[in-house]
Amino acid sequence: MPAYSYGTSPTQPQTPAVSVPPALALPVIEADFPRRLHPYWPKLQEKSRTWLREMRLMPPDKVERYADSLCYTDLVAGYYIGAPDELLSAIADLSSWFFAWDDRHDRDSVHGRAVQWRRLCRGLHETLRAPRQQLHHRDPLVAGFADCVLRLYSQLGPSWNARFARHFHSVIEAYDQEFRNRRTGTVPTVEAYIELRRLTFAHWAWIDLLEPTARYELPREVRKHPAYRRAALATQDFSAWYNDLCSLPKELAGDELHNLGISLIQHEGLSLEEAVAEVHHRVTRCISDFLAAEKDVLRLAGQLADGSVQGKKLSDAVKSCVFNMRNWFSSVYWFHHESGRYRVDSWDDRSIPPYVSDVGISETGISDVAEIELVGEE
Repeated sequence: MPAYSYGTSPTQPQTPAVSVPPALALPVIEADFPRRLHPYWPKLQEKSRTWLREMRLMPPDKVERYADSLCYTDLVAGYYIGAPDELLSAIADLSSWFFAWDDRHDRDSVHGRAVQWRRLCRGLHETLRAPRQQLHHRDPLVAGFADCVLRLYSQLGPSWNARFARHFHSVIEAYDQEFRNRRTGTVPTVEAYIELRRLTFAHWAWIDLLEPTARYELPREVRKHPAYRRAALATQDFSAWYNDLCSLPKELAGDELHNLGISLIQHEGLSLEEAVAEVHHRVTRCISDFLAAEKDVLRLAGQLADGSVQGKKLSDAVKSCVFNMRNWFSSVYWFHHESGRYRVDSWDDRSIPPYVSDVGISETGISDVAEIELVGEE
């Protein structure tokens, strides 16, 4: 039986060929959150395919067969409207890298490759400190991350770089916590999971990237403003939990322990159907929370436009950031129904996606990095 029963969604003006299961449908997204794509998107697809091959994150035949259908560039091209082309390309490659890293985490967890996992985490932490030194690392995930980080660090300057690095160090540590949880069979409580998920989804790193997109580093008083933080948290919680909702069948099949639905089942005693309904309720509430916060952020942007040149630049940057926070909703929503990543019922083995393989990986290290065949997402 299919994981979710697919039916035609009532309103899909942007993507009429896509069907959305009733359990996953969000009519307010389809009606009130227009879908946008950066004009660089077609070129981005081509560049992303080339990058995946060059970084050896995916062998050439897998790139040709799966890269476009996974729709990773579509996802990012809908997030960061207005970004310079070279920045969007760097963000897209970071996103593809994140998918690959997530699947390596899964396979290392499944096979108990603790030594290899710890080595990878050390390499990623070191990359944030000195990316240029890791560009030729033998592990494609470390070298690919270094390439992305170096390109991102060229955008705004040392203070933004330090903040991004601080946020991403926490992401790596949270993934390590998930690794330990899986090795001990620990399903986090709902509250603990929500906090952990905000790190493993890299909430604040993705929000950081709104600033180079706007070509402006926001001052602390704006970034820490309650309205700005509420809007940012709403868009990121929506994205993380909607991902949980759509990936629940895949993660149950793969014995994953980290999913809001799984925590609800384990610790709140909900049935699968009840858990799906509860996660759906929570993602819907995120939309309402964002719409309320968005008004306050736009009001703040108006106040920042004090008649000075600098005030106008800051106001425009805040408007750009909240505009792209809004774009997360439609981009995340449609991505999950277009990407082959979530079509678990079409896989030969429901526990492992067809674009993921353990070839070339061993506990003592990577025996032949040219054979690595990992790509995927959270």
